[in-house]
Amino acid sequence: MKVLLLLLLSPLQGVGASGHREEDFCFCGDRNQTQNSSVIYEHGPATITIENTAQALIIKRPFLPNRRNSYYKYSLPPALGRYRFCLYWFKANRTLRLVYGKQSFLLGGDLSSSITRGKESQKTERTSTPIFNVSCISKGGKNTSLDSASEYFFPASPESMPVWEQDVEEQLTALDSLIAQPLAPAAGATEQRMLRRKLGELEKTLAKVELEGQNQTFGKATVHATVLRVQPTWAPRHLAFASQREEGGEVHGFAVDLPSSLFVTAKEREEVVEHRVLLVDINNQTMFQDENSSHVLGDKVIGISLVDTVVANLSEPVVLTFFHDQLPRNVTPLCVFWQEDTTAGSGSWDSYGCATATGGSQTDCRCNHLTYFAVLMVSSPEITYIHRDYLSIITYIGCLISALASICTIFFLYFRSKQRDQITSMHIHMNLLGAIFLLDVTFLISEHLASSSNEAVCRAGGLFLHFSLLSCLTWMGIEGYNLYRLVIEVFNAYDDHFLLKLCLVGWGLPFFCVMLIFLASWTNYGPFSIPVYESVGGKSTNATICWITSPLIHNVVNLGLFSLVFLFNSVMLGAMIREILRQNKKGHKLKHVLALFGLSILLGIPWVLVFFSFTSGVFRLVSLYIFTIINSLQGFLIFLWYWTMVLQARKSPDSQSSSDSVKLQPNSSQSHLG
Repeated sequence: MKVLLLLLLSPLQGVGASGHREEDFCFCGDRNQTQNSSVIYEHGPATITIENTAQALIIKRPFLPNRRNSYYKYSLPPALGRYRFCLYWFKANRTLRLVYGKQSFLLGGDLSSSITRGKESQKTERTSTPIFNVSCISKGGKNTSLDSASEYFFPASPESMPVWEQDVEEQLTALDSLIAQPLAPAAGATEQRMLRRKLGELEKTLAKVELEGQNQTFGKATVHATVLRVQPTWAPRHLAFASQREEGGEVHGFAVDLPSSLFVTAKEREEVVEHRVLLVDINNQTMFQDENSSHVLGDKVIGISLVDTVVANLSEPVVLTFFHDQLPRNVTPLCVFWQEDTTAGSGSWDSYGCATATGGSQTDCRCNHLTYFAVLMVSSPEITYIHRDYLSIITYIGCLISALASICTIFFLYFRSKQRDQITSMHIHMNLLGAIFLLDVTFLISEHLASSSNEAVCRAGGLFLHFSLLSCLTWMGIEGYNLYRLVIEVFNAYDDHFLLKLCLVGWGLPFFCVMLIFLASWTNYGPFSIPVYESVGGKSTNATICWITSPLIHNVVNLGLFSLVFLFNSVMLGAMIREILRQNKKGHKLKHVLALFGLSILLGIPWVLVFFSFTSGVFRLVSLYIFTIINSLQGFLIFLWYWTMVLQARKSPDSQSSSDSVKLQPNSSQSHLG
């Protein structure tokens, strides 16, 4: 017990010096200081060397090439006696810290302590003396006791080998040359993964590179990298960085503002000595291409990371500002980050956790995490707030009237003629009006579903809206087929299950399509944002509905199906016009015009205006108004046309005109709606 008490009370100065954590290597020992001495920190081979003499404690490790002709000298306490010292190695920051008694030295951190060889008088002779009670421990290992000696060598592992500026420049040059090579279409995804793997290796190199100052930038061509060293403080402050101005491109530069909460998070993770922030500026999108071939502003991608730390869900956002030319009015910038899919070996752009603020010639991205960021250029219609409001009012009123008119027309059609050929046509009309009713109702509630917080409800609403649209297009195609049977086929062949087969196609095909899309990925349906511009300032906001989230699916499925229906129905309408011209009956032009107008509505011909949305300017805006008015009122227009034709038939002055009227009326075997 007395021995233990003596050990606890032994005159070791600085026994509390071992309170550091998270070091990758620690060497501790006792040193008898018999005279005034100092610490010498100088260049050595690829090892950490500790040598003890009566005159100095000498510590060696590899230096930057331009500093190898210098060394650092630190004065030790003047009081003589036995001192406990510990040397800590932090691999993440490539730094050594010496705690000697109650003093602490960040070796090499103070340039004022640097001495150029040759400026000091000839070194005095050094007398080697041993170090006692020696122990060392590596991170995750056991504490190992060592015999007393005056000199110790600790070979560096391959990952601990020093990395110089030349090593970084060589990696950047190799990466630039790989990016410059054209990607083979067949091996594009594989080469992109290889490039991103090379980029990951570059990040590891930047995390270890020996720096000459606080900040250093590498690279001269496509990829530039900047390393920022941040010293930890009790009250962390935000960190700002601005790139140099770039000429000749869409993007003229960028600025980064890192919040203080970022470094508080790092402090809680017990990062020691310094924080290292990596900024990677890539002026080529080659390695960040998604399956939609999305275009990013200026082909510029900015990577921001904190070494050895995964940063997410920050309380304060990271602000990344892109400076660029004035953007066209038909595109909307959207701040996105690269989401890597480790299972598929690919990736995609995502905007989750990022907010976009656009004004004039700059775009601000406010994100709650760190990764690779870019500004996605999203095509958008040139709709200002005032026109958006007008179009919305027209759409809501038109859909409401159309839905009510569709129900009324279905009710009246049900009690129409009971002839067999007429019943088939009537049921086809009723199914089309039913599809129009579903489309109107689901569209009316879609925006309200999108504003709810329940994402599952919005996905269901988007799926049902898509089903209603496809059903409407399919039944318009069936109307064209029915017209073909009535006008072109000489003999009308009816079978008992003909209407059932049409219903299986009219409702079954849309159901199969939407379920296939949903099963492929349930994220294909959900909130979909439509950019809307302010009249002044050019800023934009989003109007959100529950719809298809993939532009590719929309273009292929919706526009593809409509194109087929439109081409087929246009041919059928042309055949009907030919039949009218063949009859060439005078005095019945109004009936013929009304018949053609009604048929064009039934066949969905006005829907062709959707293709004019790809134009620009006033013509585009006018086509949007016409498209909105006619198609939101489609059910109502069919209702008006139906009753106009019925009244015209009842007012026929003679049997001959009645006969002519019947041929162009909907119940006729040569027409459609009756």
